[in-house]
Amino acid sequence: MGKHNSKLKHDILDKLTSETYFSEKEIRQWHKGFLKDCPNGLLTEQGFIKIYTQFFPNGDPTKFASLVFRVFDENQDGSIEFEEFIRALSITSRGNLDEKLHWAFRLYDVDNDGYITRQEMYDIVDAIYQMVGQEPVNEDENTPELRVKKIFDQMDKNHDDKLTLEEFKEGSKADPRIVQALSLEPDTTGIA
Repeated sequence: MGKHNSKLKHDILDKLTSETYFSEKEIRQWHKGFLKDCPNGLLTEQGFIKIYTQFFPNGDPTKFASLVFRVFDENQDGSIEFEEFIRALSITSRGNLDEKLHWAFRLYDVDNDGYITRQEMYDIVDAIYQMVGQEPVNEDENTPELRVKKIFDQMDKNHDDKLTLEEFKEGSKADPRIVQALSLEPDTTGIA
């Protein structure tokens, strides 16, 4: 992608200020921190996993971090540039519920076909279990399989074993526990 400057160009700063929920000052601060951690201006998947490992020392966040990395890496070039990072961070930290749910849908729709299958849901839920390093306390959801079954029972209105974006959003809004079960809460993912 060429040489990454340590200074944020004014046109990029203006663009990010209009596209995100961050002020110019906040974007400059985030950029400074990003370059401190990624001097070449690129965050690799291994670097991303390392960050998650710091937040979840009792579990293995590798699988979950890789899945999140895929959503942050908008252009799918194998690394996260600052612009991709700040846009994703803006949605996950300050976006409205619809934006967060759309972002989460993209996370769960691993193959990007516009649907979340049971297997895709299972992959994410299993990755979350591995990341936190413990089983949930709630007896009726003590395995990833049971949690996925419960989520699909509530969300899959037409019983076709796949969730559309609309089913996902409606189900998440109708039952706040589903949003928690999907791990959109900040203390569970570290990204929101």
